[in-house]
Order: sequence, then structure tokens, then C-alpha cells
Amino acid sequence: MADVIDGKKVAEDVVGKVKALTAALAGTKPGLAVVIVGEDPASQVYVASKSRTAKECGFHSVQHTLKAETSEAELLGIIADLNADSAIHGILVQLPLPDHIDAGKVIQAIAPEKDVDGFHFINVGKLGAGELETAFVPCTPAGSMLLIERVRGKDLSGLNAVVVGRSNIVGKPMANLLLAANCTVTIAHSRTKDLPALARTADILVAAVGRPEMVKGDWVKPGATVIDVGINRIAAPEKGEGKTRLVGDVAYAEAAAVAGAITPVPGGVGPMTIAMLMANTVISAYLAAGLDRPSF
Repeated sequence: MADVIDGKKVAEDVVGKVKALTAALAGTKPGLAVVIVGEDPASQVYVASKSRTAKECGFHSVQHTLKAETSEAELLGIIADLNADSAIHGILVQLPLPDHIDAGKVIQAIAPEKDVDGFHFINVGKLGAGELETAFVPCTPAGSMLLIERVRGKDLSGLNAVVVGRSNIVGKPMANLLLAANCTVTIAHSRTKDLPALARTADILVAAVGRPEMVKGDWVKPGATVIDVGINRIAAPEKGEGKTRLVGDVAYAEAAAVAGAITPVPGGVGPMTIAMLMANTVISAYLAAGLDRPSF
């Protein structure tokens, strides 16, 4: 039976380090501004959690809650103000945005040194070029990488990694992080031929496709490290009529019987995402103060 990788525990360790770094930052507080447009319920939950954790870390926490009809120009104006505000070190615009706003244009308007989500083309380019020491890395892949390091160490030389999913938010940055750690990396996706056979070659298998329990137990190489990035809500009639439960992209029970280590859903990658957002914000504050970049 696989070792269960406790994302909550590792996230607590990261947040603990963020609190210590914040306390040691004399004369200033890391500032995080979160901007949400519209009434999307899932976004509201995420934003509340991010703002709450920022306050727990001792940050200067700012939240802009804008109506769904807010214009693109208004939103860009708020971002320009935040870019110019020396008390703000991290700017996060919660996605998705309403259809009338160009999300790409908005993300690229954030100053790269305050882009704690790691989505600005400058940070994407740095990660792609292996400049990890100066890039902000997207929070979910960064958190997933810390979980992998807990099991496998920082140097992954000689290991095969397969990333299932090619999104700009998870799949591509995850592949770049694994490459930087000396893995041999394959990115797979919905058009990949014989995906199960390819997955079985992976010493490290990362599932980030957004399809409930798509990765089956017989896709997993015995002893592999399985990182499940998916969060999917499915019907759970066994709990009662209309009830649901959360599952990942991996059929957990099947995969856990074969894998060496595996992240659960919930309680695996999820908690790491917010923890790494806090880490990126405190890093930005240290850099703004002319101090050495902290590492996690």
C-alpha cells in the first residue's frame, strides 16, 4: 500500500516558514492584494481562504471585490494602482473573469515582480529557460514539486516523469520544474496514443486533466510517486439524494494499491496551492527590500 503524502502537513510547514520570514522582515509587512470580479461561488471560497491565510501569516491583506459588470478599463486601472503601491508585493486576480474582460490582457498588466501567480510571460519565460532563482512559479506546480521532493529528494536524475495535462497553469510549468530537477519528462494529453502504456513508464506520474478518476490503477508503475492535481465533484448517491463528493483525476484506491507514494484528494495538492501563494508573496517582499531571496 502506498505512503500517503500529507499535503496539509507540508503546507503547514511552508506557512510556518512564511510566518517566521514575515516576523523577521523589519519595518514592513508583505502585502497581498486579491482582486475578484463577479459572484462565482467557487471563486468566493478560494478568495476568502487566500485572504484569511494572508492575515494569519501577518501580511498586509487587501481585497478588491468588484461587480460582474466592472469594465476591463476599470480593472486595469486598479491593477495599475496596485503596481504603483509600494505596500503591495503580490497581486492576484482570481480567475475566471467575466466574458467581457480579456483575462490574458489583465494578467499581463500585472508587474512581473508582483506576479505571485507566476502567469506573466516574463515569469513563464524564466521558468522555461530554467531561471528558477528569479522566476515566480505558479503555485500549484510549485506545491506539487515540494511534495515530490519530500518523497524523492531534490535531485530527480534518472527518473522518468509523465505529466498528464498540458495547461499553462499546471501541466507545462510542472514539466519545466521536473526538467530542472533532472527528470526525463513526457507531457501527455487527450490526443496521446496509448496513454495507459505511457503512464506505466513513469517513476513520477502527475495527473492534471480535470477528469474524475481517469487515471486507473493499472496505469501506475509499481512504486511510482503519484501526484493528483485534480479536484472534481461527483455524485455520491451512497451519501443520500443529491449529495456529492470530491475526487481527483486518479482512481485513488486502485492507484494506492500499486504506487509507492500518492497524494489524496482532498488533502494533497490543494493545501499546497495557497501555501505557495504565501511563499511567493513573502519572497517578493524580501526582494523589494533588497534582501536575499528565501527558499522553500
